[in-house]
Amino acid sequence: VKPFVIGRKNWLFNHNHRGAEASAMLYSIIETARANGLTPFDYIEHCLEQLSPPNCDLNSLLPWHVNLSKA
Repeated sequence: VKPFVIGRKNWLFNHNHRGAEASAMLYSIIETARANGLTPFDYIEHCLEQLSPPNCDLNSLLPWHVNLSKA
């Protein structure tokens, strides 16, 4: 609950609708990564790396399909 309360105070500073939508998307990505046992920073880094080649399979980037174990 604490991160949500802190976020709620920060969301007061979204000056337009597009900024609020961007914040909501990022918050959703981070919380979904956490819910699937992933470190949000590592997950976002992985997604950005995998999105660079053409014809990327977006379904393989869903948090429940990603395995970020450091082998």
